[in-house]
Amino acid sequence: MMAIPATTVQSKALVRKQTLWKRILLFRYLYLMLLPAIVYYGIFHYYPMYGALIAFKQFSITKGIVGSPWVGFQHFEYLFKLDKFWQVFWNTIVISLYRLLFGFPLPLIMAVLLNEVRKLLFKQVVQTIVYLPHFISWVIMGGLLINLLSTDNGVVNNILRSLGGDPVGFLTDESHFRSTLVWSMIWKEFGWNTIIYMAALAGVNPQLYEAALMDGANRWRRIWHITLPSIRGTIVILLILRIGSLMEAGFEQIFVLYHPGVYNVADIIDTYVYRIGLTEGRFSLAAAVGLFKSAINFVLLVIANRLSRMMGEQGIY
Repeated sequence: MMAIPATTVQSKALVRKQTLWKRILLFRYLYLMLLPAIVYYGIFHYYPMYGALIAFKQFSITKGIVGSPWVGFQHFEYLFKLDKFWQVFWNTIVISLYRLLFGFPLPLIMAVLLNEVRKLLFKQVVQTIVYLPHFISWVIMGGLLINLLSTDNGVVNNILRSLGGDPVGFLTDESHFRSTLVWSMIWKEFGWNTIIYMAALAGVNPQLYEAALMDGANRWRRIWHITLPSIRGTIVILLILRIGSLMEAGFEQIFVLYHPGVYNVADIIDTYVYRIGLTEGRFSLAAAVGLFKSAINFVLLVIANRLSRMMGEQGIY
């Protein structure tokens, strides 16, 4: 085989470099608009990743990250021997799967139903109602849920008593607490994803519906063969992102609502890290837990994206 001269390789590399700079110069204003986002992610997302070294060191505040002694995988070995860790790991998986199974389809169903509504005023009112809870913090939402679901003077339990029933410990009973977490999360957040799907539906060509109507397709046929396939890319991307954050079970919500009486079913990795990292000062162990969780999220994201590309979708990269 004839060897390629080094000068030819260098000339090709030079051409590619010149082409790259020409493209940057051509789209310089777009790159300039992108610069603040790059700086933000570099400072607040990539630079702090240096702190992951704490998971492999016996961190001391006085010595700092560099001066702290290296202990390798000692914290991970200790972590995997803890029965408590596997309990919070299981709680995280269960709560996240509940949120995925029940929380992911509902915004899509709501968006499809609203897309079929022809009265604009009614559609706007419903969109506003379902979208407003997204802007309420979990601190305020937690107070509302306590007022609604408390066994003493909660509105829901007062109604149950008036109907002759017994009060239900939505926030105190382990058998009901997970369901309360999942449905309160859906109530607060499904309006946000509904808006995303509605924006995707706005780009569907109306002529497709007109052609299907002329062919005699009923409303359900139009939804199944036109609406859903038209926004399949958006559905897949949101699903990939949700699977990639499967280990995120909702720290703020659980931290506001849980208490020692429901730790067995509600204590997740994030709350566990908070307790052992901040309240007990075991920063290295907390960093090891967080790094373990991030590694699982990364693997799930890669697998989900790979499966989507195998099924013919574009994926997120």
